[in-house]
Amino acid sequence: QVSLVEPGGGLMQAGGSLRLSCAASQSIFTFLSMGWFRQLPGEQRESVATISMSGNTWYRDSMKARFTVSRDAGENTVYPQMNNRKPEDTGVYYCAARRPGRDNYSIWGQGTQVTVSS
Repeated sequence: QVSLVEPGGGLMQAGGSLRLSCAASQSIFTFLSMGWFRQLPGEQRESVATISMSGNTWYRDSMKARFTVSRDAGENTVYPQMNNRKPEDTGVYYCAARRPGRDNYSIWGQGTQVTVSS
């Protein structure tokens, strides 16, 4: 019954910051970590950022300057934020969670479409 919901996408212009969210149906501290992925048009899904429930974060090198992830345990939510939106950021963004003892992300949200126009 675990679910992840990812509001915050849509159609937007380039520039500024995009703040997404990933809301879990249970405490995020029941997960080992949560990750943010994206699938750009015609490309494979790629990992963008992760945050462990111990507070450690990881970002793809190409996104370090523009991407941050924070968490709110009280809301069972993580908040990815992407600064300086660009048209090449257009794609489907996914939230995922990894359970303790698992070596992969087994829980996935439905994804949210992000379209950035120039």
